[in-house]
Amino acid sequence: MISVSRLCLKRSNKRGFHKSCISYMYERKGIHYPYKYDIPPEPENLSIFEKMRNGYRGMKEEVSLFRKEIRDKYRMRSIIISPSAENIVWKFDGTLKSRNEWVLTCDSDYDNGYSTAKLELSSRGTGIFHGVLSTELPKDGRTMIAGFCNVTTVRKLKSFKRKIKLDWAKYNSLVLKVRGDGRCYMLNILQKGPIDLFWYKAHHYVLYTRGGPYWQYVKIPFSKFAMGGRGVLQDVQSSLARSDVTNFGITICDKKNGPFSLEIDYIGVCYDMCHFEQFAYETYDMSK
Repeated sequence: MISVSRLCLKRSNKRGFHKSCISYMYERKGIHYPYKYDIPPEPENLSIFEKMRNGYRGMKEEVSLFRKEIRDKYRMRSIIISPSAENIVWKFDGTLKSRNEWVLTCDSDYDNGYSTAKLELSSRGTGIFHGVLSTELPKDGRTMIAGFCNVTTVRKLKSFKRKIKLDWAKYNSLVLKVRGDGRCYMLNILQKGPIDLFWYKAHHYVLYTRGGPYWQYVKIPFSKFAMGGRGVLQDVQSSLARSDVTNFGITICDKKNGPFSLEIDYIGVCYDMCHFEQFAYETYDMSK
């Protein structure tokens, strides 16, 4: 059984079964780019006994997760949102598990540029997203824009690899604790749908970092996020559906060559009682 962090990177055949796993794993269709392994994949030349052993270990883990879900469901714990409370969704705690919740990509992975990037754990246990951004175009005659690096969270799953969506309906702001280098980064809240038409739907907001040795606490209302598709802002805007979030990502593509570095402590959500705005941008009626 492969880990959750490798689930989005594993290659599958037409029936949806992985060669190194005896259980079914979901893979989205319609991918136009080759798969790149942020984490080394498991060997595919395993014997049937090794596959059965891995499947048995994975089944024990999934059953324990299912039991925990049943206990949490019938405890009937009510959720009370405090104005000052923060719900931390992703946090770097110095463990490999917190690192494996993210997938790293850049233009050089698809032969569309020469940018390089890494996501590593620091000595303090935080995550450092760093590398070198390059806007140099490859001489292939087809690439017109280059220069991006990105980290995106892996889709959260329940027991038996059931996909879930993050429900942020009770919150109205995104909070981050970061330490940047003075460059601009784009925050992406993804809402991947079941078909390719909605797979690239996301809401974006630009994060301006100060640089320097001090941590930067950022609170961004969800109403400030603008809707885009495939990285392009759309004419027809709509507010973020906070109960339909699947992934979160950070992208650097400010068209400035050179090194970059963004240190991340945690990313979470909160409820700001002083914020009443529903959507910050104009909406147009395109039906006529």
